[in-house]
Amino acid sequence: MFPAPLTFLAFGLIALGMVLTPGPNMIYIISRSITQGPRAGLISLGGVALGFLLYMFSAALGITALVMAVPFAYSALKFAGAAYLAFLAWQALKPGGQSPFVVKSLPVDRPAKLFAMGFLTNALNPKVAVLYLSLLPQFVDQHRGHVLAQSLSLGALQIAVSLTVNAMVAVAAGSIAAFLAARPTWAKAQRWLMGCVLGGLAVRMAVERAR
Repeated sequence: MFPAPLTFLAFGLIALGMVLTPGPNMIYIISRSITQGPRAGLISLGGVALGFLLYMFSAALGITALVMAVPFAYSALKFAGAAYLAFLAWQALKPGGQSPFVVKSLPVDRPAKLFAMGFLTNALNPKVAVLYLSLLPQFVDQHRGHVLAQSLSLGALQIAVSLTVNAMVAVAAGSIAAFLAARPTWAKAQRWLMGCVLGGLAVRMAVERAR
């Protein structure tokens, strides 16, 4: 009924690699935390969480219908997901890449607006869309049955990983920004590590046979 433990581990690593790769969600949360304090970053993260739930349920229902109707669509989804992971790897490794902790100041907003902007930032985030529409289906094993339950459990894992990492980032954003500003080599090492991990995952997904 649920994915195998190794499948959970592999998908969890991809979720971790993607959340550690700077994107709209992380940049917005860091900006809010540095400009308005950790509390503002955590409120914004609440909106991001709501966006994840929207994607998770929409994609899970869609994936279930896809598996039943067009099983061969997995091949297209697999290569699309691998290509996007490779793109994220390049974004991390390309010359001139910048740390997300170098951000511009934002105006102070009320909690309701912080939450709403967090939701919109995630709802319009192409990285999240690709994660749920192209990557997640590769970890659903039709032979284990209950495609919807597998999709929801994997989605819940991704949300847990993302919220945990982003919550820690929101609380420590100011300190991390000061640390990296004084030690640019650390920021470069982080980018290279994530780029290599994502690149390896892209290759693995591209050559892996469909389940």
